[in-house]
Amino acid sequence: MNKMIIVSAPSGAGKTTLVKELLKDTAFNLSFSVSATSRKPRDNEKDGVDYYFISPELFKEKIANNEFIEWEEVYENQYYGTLKCEVERIWKKNQNIIFDVDVKGGLNIKKNYPDKSLSIFIRPPNIDELKKRLEKRATENEESLKKRIIKAQFELSFEQEFDITIINDKLEQAIYDIKNTVKKFILTK
Repeated sequence: MNKMIIVSAPSGAGKTTLVKELLKDTAFNLSFSVSATSRKPRDNEKDGVDYYFISPELFKEKIANNEFIEWEEVYENQYYGTLKCEVERIWKKNQNIIFDVDVKGGLNIKKNYPDKSLSIFIRPPNIDELKKRLEKRATENEESLKKRIIKAQFELSFEQEFDITIINDKLEQAIYDIKNTVKKFILTK
């Protein structure tokens, strides 16, 4: 049976780093689900690899056509979502899917595929550490950083709705914990 690993966290908690570690382990037979977004790509991001970058107008059209498993307007006119065709593409290759999605998106995927998915919440050690990580990225201005921190505090309130929480305080320990969690899920029928 094809399975789904849903990794969600507030921005800056380290979910992308942990997802990349899971993808390196070929025993899990994972394929990354590329999300769609209406935001502009960052310098190091590639269309079709990191995200499918589409205009807000096209995103809204795809919403109207029911082409998403889940979608969210994360910030004003800035959409993120998982296309149904992306799940079909990966399952046709007989692979398990790994999602790197925001908290609401993760919960929506879990709701749509309760028996096939494992939802993992990545929690930062605390808000101060999260803020330091976001500042270190140097991708935010003061206003957007403040918005992300407020959103992170809200997202932390959904932690209990996930199957498991991994605290990303010490990266090596978090990698060990997430690999063991995924291994148990993938190997059970």
